[in-house]
Amino acid sequence: SSHLGSSFGLASPRPAPPHIAKKMAIKGLKKKGVKAGKKSTLKFTIDCQQPADDNIIEPKDFEKFLKDRIKVEGKTGNLGDKVTVGREKSKINVTAEAPFSKRYLKYLGKKYLKAQQLRDFLRVVAPTKTSYELRYFNINEDNDEE
Repeated sequence: SSHLGSSFGLASPRPAPPHIAKKMAIKGLKKKGVKAGKKSTLKFTIDCQQPADDNIIEPKDFEKFLKDRIKVEGKTGNLGDKVTVGREKSKINVTAEAPFSKRYLKYLGKKYLKAQQLRDFLRVVAPTKTSYELRYFNINEDNDEE
């Protein structure tokens, strides 16, 4: 009977409570092949070229937003030397030590667009593995909805 109990325990593991599941989800987003112990640097870029050229967003503001909002070990304003946010013209570069997810940048990008009330016009697209781009929605399709 003890054998049955142990195999039953393996067959259906209890789901983690929500507060732990969230943490697990974030940790699970690490790059493949990166061990938690290794100090590996991840570089991401967010290209704001199109909206910046049209003076719709100010890359400087977006950079500041990221600096203020990125959390390290669950705290904002804790970037230290683990995360650096820099900018070249309309490209924002984020360099971070290993446990940092690209997806988190997309989330923050969307949050920024929402705060600027641009979420209806711009979207965050990933053209490459390590970069995001702010692009306009294609509005040139037939607008039957209106």
